[in-house]
Amino acid sequence: MSIKHWIPKRNRYTIGYILLLFILLFLLRAIWKTFPLRRPLYTHPDIEEIILSWSKVIYEYPDYTKPRKGPGENGKGVHLKGAEAKLSVQQVEGSPFMSVIASDKISYDRSLKDPRSIACKNVYYNTEELQTASVIIVFTDEPFSSLVRTVHSVVNRSPKNLLKEVILVDDFSSNTDLQENLENHLSRFRGLEPLLDRITENPTSVVCPVIDGISADNLEYLGGSAGGVGGFWWSLHYKMEVIPESEKQRRKNPDVDFLRSPTMAGGLFAANRHYFFEIGGYDEGMEIWGGENLEISFRVWMCGGSIEIIPCSHVGHIFRAGHPYNMTSTLGEPDVHGFNSKRLADVWMDDYKRMYYRHRTNLEFADAGNLTERHNLRKRLKCKSFKWYLDNITPYMFIPDENVKAYGTVKNLQSELCLDTLQRNENKGTVILGIFACQGGKGSEAQFFSLSKDDELRRETTCVDVQGSREQKAVLRECSKKHSKFKVEDKRFVHVRTGLCLDATGLESGNDLFFAPCNASNMAQQWVFEKYLEHV
Repeated sequence: MSIKHWIPKRNRYTIGYILLLFILLFLLRAIWKTFPLRRPLYTHPDIEEIILSWSKVIYEYPDYTKPRKGPGENGKGVHLKGAEAKLSVQQVEGSPFMSVIASDKISYDRSLKDPRSIACKNVYYNTEELQTASVIIVFTDEPFSSLVRTVHSVVNRSPKNLLKEVILVDDFSSNTDLQENLENHLSRFRGLEPLLDRITENPTSVVCPVIDGISADNLEYLGGSAGGVGGFWWSLHYKMEVIPESEKQRRKNPDVDFLRSPTMAGGLFAANRHYFFEIGGYDEGMEIWGGENLEISFRVWMCGGSIEIIPCSHVGHIFRAGHPYNMTSTLGEPDVHGFNSKRLADVWMDDYKRMYYRHRTNLEFADAGNLTERHNLRKRLKCKSFKWYLDNITPYMFIPDENVKAYGTVKNLQSELCLDTLQRNENKGTVILGIFACQGGKGSEAQFFSLSKDDELRRETTCVDVQGSREQKAVLRECSKKHSKFKVEDKRFVHVRTGLCLDATGLESGNDLFFAPCNASNMAQQWVFEKYLEHV
């Protein structure tokens, strides 16, 4: 197994090792003059600018069977006091959005509790029959200690015969002290074998470990479980979904069996190298962050592969409150997620890209760069349609303008104002529904509603409901067959459970909506959809 940068075990050299190192340096210096290598763009006192083989001679593997003492050992958080605690809070609330002080106190060979299930611990993998792996760690301005701990963790917890190499890729770090986001994959629990076992069994599967949480505040290892699958919003942001019933029925041993997932988070996955590049690798027209995970997910499924979560493989991730690196593209574009998502929408989503452009009307006619190569890739691979993906991979996905009774803006006949979320984030909990001036043209995504076949007045994943026995506010919350039913009577939305009507009496643009006893003569209770697909 080789590594691009040698990262030594600090304070554990012997004189013999030092002499050996000087001999190697002398030989490499002579070779360097004859065959100069490209020098790294950054330096650090603990990283030599040479390429060396990783071996037991220069690396001592830790013995995790023995108790270890020290900050952060066994996955515990680091508790700081005084000035260090204050500085740590500043680091968590601003860039790099994690406690570097806590990270620096933790050993590179940190011990952790094993988060795997008992069933996973008892699975035997014949490592002699598995493919070898190259672990690629991409980093941008990552605190040095978390980067080095990542490398140590990969080496310490991977079978020697399976780990071919660790490749560190500096993705435009601005700090010369070797820092980066690297997606912070700090810990593995024999996670390589389950991934390689599935890839060996099915080379067209792109497999993902369970992502365990690590606190950005004190680096406590929080663990995780394979309790859901990846999904997406029509805004093309990643989200987690409950495990579909079909997957629950298919899996005989849910603690061990792979889990088919419509999408993946993106920063943590393994794939057969030949297959990954055969289906197009990464879209090289994308920049920095965002969109690539859904693009790969759609492409893999539509072109004959699968995205899978492997419950017996765990990798830790520091979940931060912000991005610790510059999110501006090389062309000065600050919205790299929108730019990247436009590329995937225009290539892979067919007519359903209209749903994305309801969220991002400003990007519909924007320049996404040259897409010829990606369109040709899709033709060459003879990939299926995005409708096939929706019908077969995410059949439960709600399509706001299909298989509904009505959709679009919902206008009040008295005030001529429209239902509006008022930019409140309905995806993080219950929010109050409002009313606002109707937007012209294609309208605003915040004003897009549907009347479903199940008689729900709804959004993408939330439904209108009544909250409170006195104020009877109109709210958006998780859809429920019991609480989300409406019937339409003379253009009034009658809430079935309470018998109340959606009311805008006396409201102005920007006000919150409420429910009131139905009154057939009150035009403030009458509403019309922009478009009807059925008579209601």
